[in-house]
Amino acid sequence: MYKSIIRRILFQYDPEEVHHFTFSTIKTLMKIPLVPSITKSIFKVSSPSLEKEVFGLKFKNPVGLAAGFDKNAVLFDEFSNYGFGFVEIGTVTPKGQPGNPKKRLFRLKEDEAVINRMGFNNEGVDAVVERLKHRKTDVIIGGNIGKNKVTPNENAIDDYMICFEKLFDYVDYFVVNVSSPNTPNLRALQDKEPLTKLLQTLQQKNLTKQGPKPILLKIAPDLTDSQLLDIIDIVNTTKIAGVIATNTTISRDGLQSDNKSETGGLSGKPVKNRSTEVIRFLAEKSGKSFPIVGVGGIHSAADAQEKIEAGADLVQLYTGFIYEGPALVKRINKSLR
Repeated sequence: MYKSIIRRILFQYDPEEVHHFTFSTIKTLMKIPLVPSITKSIFKVSSPSLEKEVFGLKFKNPVGLAAGFDKNAVLFDEFSNYGFGFVEIGTVTPKGQPGNPKKRLFRLKEDEAVINRMGFNNEGVDAVVERLKHRKTDVIIGGNIGKNKVTPNENAIDDYMICFEKLFDYVDYFVVNVSSPNTPNLRALQDKEPLTKLLQTLQQKNLTKQGPKPILLKIAPDLTDSQLLDIIDIVNTTKIAGVIATNTTISRDGLQSDNKSETGGLSGKPVKNRSTEVIRFLAEKSGKSFPIVGVGGIHSAADAQEKIEAGADLVQLYTGFIYEGPALVKRINKSLR
């Protein structure tokens, strides 16, 4: 029904407008008595065989919603009704910012892909914290943190620290995002020296807390093998909890859609193979010394299984959720069960 009717209708309209419309609709529907429980009964798959303990957290299932979908922590409770084992909010910055000028989100239908150049548009960490204070479910929440566009790279640590401190009591794990292609010069923070310094600073603060939280690093699929070896070294040196592989790509290889030349990060099916390659490389070269969350081009249960066989402990959906609908979560969990 989703692909034959709902998606066909939604895809007639601007993708960013559809995103906001969908959020409003879900928010309204989930306030109607019995709708949350009916939604759970349709989409949620529960089984001890799906439960996983990764970086010290117990996940009811290994399928999560990737960052970028619920940037402002508006629907994290509602998304848990669709069967997700965890929801990652953000990317969140210290101050709210509008992001890049519209139009900035593009469907590539022929490629089952999306290009976005959103630019960390979000309401700021204080607004996000206020919503997280009213959390109703026990779904695991990840906090994806970044820097404001106007903050120079030499001061980036300050922005990440602000977000870390303010979110600490309200999320279950953190993700350091230095791999978005849509904030000028952000990816320069993936270089070994600045990245090591950033992660060491966050981890030092983390270890002063009662009950430190797992910190993960989200990396780009466009890194070379040499850079990926640096990532392994950085993770082992800083003792962070793991890696999310991967973010969107700036590559446009093999695309068929007319709007393939739009600037921004590409997600969806065209990223699938490279994402899996990165996961396998990290797992093999590190001797599986840290957990990996696999994301990129998961549009089926087989795609999720491929990521796990390559070395991923958990998986996340974004573009596949848009193209396949909420039943994708159920299909993956049923297959893994």
